[in-house]
Amino acid sequence: MSTTSSDPLAALGALPGVTDAVDSVRKAVDRVYGHRVMRRRSNEVTAEAALRGARGSAALSGADWNLEEVRRRTDFSGDDEARTIGAALRLTAEAGQLLSIWRQSPLRVLARLHLVAAGGAAPDDAVGRPRLAGEPVEEPLIETPLPDAREVSGRLEGLSQLIIAGSSAPALVMASVVHGELLALRPFGSHNGLVARTAERIVLIGSGLDPKSICPAEVGHAEQGRAAYVAAFEGYLSGSPEGMASWIAHCGRSVELGVRESTAVCEALQRGAA
Repeated sequence: MSTTSSDPLAALGALPGVTDAVDSVRKAVDRVYGHRVMRRRSNEVTAEAALRGARGSAALSGADWNLEEVRRRTDFSGDDEARTIGAALRLTAEAGQLLSIWRQSPLRVLARLHLVAAGGAAPDDAVGRPRLAGEPVEEPLIETPLPDAREVSGRLEGLSQLIIAGSSAPALVMASVVHGELLALRPFGSHNGLVARTAERIVLIGSGLDPKSICPAEVGHAEQGRAAYVAAFEGYLSGSPEGMASWIAHCGRSVELGVRESTAVCEALQRGAA
């Protein structure tokens, strides 16, 4: 698509600073994919990236456990933090199974993600569907005003159409917009942050930027900190060119930090230390 009217994300890709962020991410991703360990042990890197990504996403949702504790645990049914970790792990495992459905039916995927995240923790009739008028939303990090249910429905449909239509914009731009829009809408009664970050992961994988899922942006979002995450998200909410560019750059930096994490995993595997 060549026009911004038929491809609204194309204009975002041209914002000041976004091109540099996209180029920087692409170079970082290419470097880790070129690591010699990736030729024979990419499955191990993917598994470790999934674990670390889940830990990072859970940290942003209030369960900031160290990696070894996440790795050691087998039961995540205890307190709220344990359930948040469990939800993040289930979502990371599910993401790769939904790639073929995403481009045809993103709303179906989002419903499935919420179902997986909730894991029986929410009332059955509230799981896997957008919230209704008057229903509360539990989201521990994002406190901006909630759009009403009618607006959520309309904007979800618009996001779905955008994904199905595709875009000439770089994968980072699409992933950032999907992530930001789901955070803004908080369409479900719970687990919206976890679902939004998983949707970002799905876009990055499905676009071909990170086909083996070894560049966990969730790691980078957590590493930059909750305050920086919220501040960047407020740029998205503003809708201004500067705010949107800042949010996309923040997401790009998160991918790069995820790359750094997986590069360290590759180096450890190469040394025989992991």
